Amino acid sequence: MAIGTDSVVTIHYTLTDDAGTVLDRSEPGEPLAYLHGHGNLIPGLEKELTGKSAGETLSVAVPPAEAYGEYDEELVQSVPRRALRGIKDIKTGMRLHAQTPEGTRAVTVTKIIGDMVTLDGNHPLAGKSLHFEVRIEEVRPATEEELAHGHVHGPDGHHHH
Repeated sequence: MAIGTDSVVTIHYTLTDDAGTVLDRSEPGEPLAYLHGHGNLIPGLEKELTGKSAGETLSVAVPPAEAYGEYDEELVQSVPRRALRGIKDIKTGMRLHAQTPEGTRAVTVTKIIGDMVTLDGNHPLAGKSLHFEVRIEEVRPATEEELAHGHVHGPDGHHHH
């Protein structure tokens, strides 16, 4: 069965950046299962998987625009440390949830200079080309319940997050 909209696809994958550093990978024995065509994967990867079948392997290079977007300088801001009261021991690399006019947004602390803390609201992979090595394990039609919910249910029917 070829992968198309409403297929449930199970893949093993390794994600690397341009330098070849491994950023993420599926655990042995714990492949990723997702519902195809519902925005559960980045667009560039989903596009490449369309029409493929179980047993195939592929190498995909996804440009930023089809992954997590271009890097947006406007999402970077400096705030005084006192604006982050209640957070102890602020360190660079920390992920925080900031309240913005658009709602809660995940930000990363990228710099601390004196009393000013720089927060970056870009996705950590924004602006990066992503390289996927993918092995397709299984392709099956989604169940009615999975389609109603827009995502795959675990083997035991419970949600895993």
